[in-house]
Amino acid sequence: MSRHAAPGPDGHRVPRPQVPRGAVAAGDGVLLVDKPAGLTSHDVVALVRRMGATRKVGHAGTLDPMATGLLVLATGRATRLLTYLVGAGKTYEATVRLGQETGTEDADSEVVSAPGCPAPDSWEGGAPAFERRLAEVMTAHTGRIMQVPSAVSAIKVDGVRAYARVRDGETVELAARPVVVEEIVVRGGPRSATAQDGTAVVDLDLGVRCSSGTYVRALARDIGRALGTGAHLTALRRTRVGPFDVGESRTVTELARDVDRAACRLPAEGLDVIAVSEVARRCFAVLVLTSDEARRVRHGQTLSPEVLSRVQGEVPADRRPAGPEPVRAPGGARVVAAGFDPDGRVVALLTSRDGRVRPVLVLDPA
Repeated sequence: MSRHAAPGPDGHRVPRPQVPRGAVAAGDGVLLVDKPAGLTSHDVVALVRRMGATRKVGHAGTLDPMATGLLVLATGRATRLLTYLVGAGKTYEATVRLGQETGTEDADSEVVSAPGCPAPDSWEGGAPAFERRLAEVMTAHTGRIMQVPSAVSAIKVDGVRAYARVRDGETVELAARPVVVEEIVVRGGPRSATAQDGTAVVDLDLGVRCSSGTYVRALARDIGRALGTGAHLTALRRTRVGPFDVGESRTVTELARDVDRAACRLPAEGLDVIAVSEVARRCFAVLVLTSDEARRVRHGQTLSPEVLSRVQGEVPADRRPAGPEPVRAPGGARVVAAGFDPDGRVVALLTSRDGRVRPVLVLDPA
């Protein structure tokens, strides 16, 4: 086992597994990884750099060390797409423990408050009353809400990560910010239990669909406080990012096996990724360009607005990279389509501005 793992928000180091170096550099594309618990997202990026035989690997949003599930990574020129994928809507499966709060709002730190949570049938009015109250609280935390991020988040305060400041003994108070929680549903429970310290607790399995920037552990914290019991996460799994599902992902072990097999082929092959053109088709409305239009776009030139009449439909809201909101370029322009040449190769992401259709990201330059 390697000793090069980076510390997570709680300061613990988890060794990275050994993986083979790819025989051939990975192509340009997107890689879907099922992150295990205990590794940081940056650990996984480092492992993919080795398996992909390339330094050019980026991510479209991290997961906490204790969390598992879908990481969307990009290799090579596809890293340029990450700006347009990082705001993707996300879906999680979470287990929330009512009755205890911890310093990190998850199971990776000590309990700091333990008011306890009585079994649902012990609430005034019994289990039906508990379920009604829980439904009311979840409804109150659904929609466009203002959320105070976790103090141990990766948000920077005066250039330093908030979790690093907390680890150094500082008290960090972050400002509330707007997020969208599209859905909270009960997947399992409530289950009454007794924590190791003897506190009566209740565990709930929740499904959460939300915008980028939403902290599920902060959501658990706020639900617990609204119920008067406190709460923290004991498990978190990300199952979807924009149009990508965890069912399509591979574990680090599976990726390592695939890299070994690819190296044995003649000729040797690299880490298998989802091609940029396929990613663009899944994430954006499609505009098939003529050969002349594709040539002009490759040179950064504009097109007549009439070409937009050929755009092939809208991407469903739940599959867009930014959830219900339009995807926007760094300058704020809305991405209206991905332009493809007649051979089916993506050329550029396009926007409509000042009466012309303009490339905002040329993916296949001349």
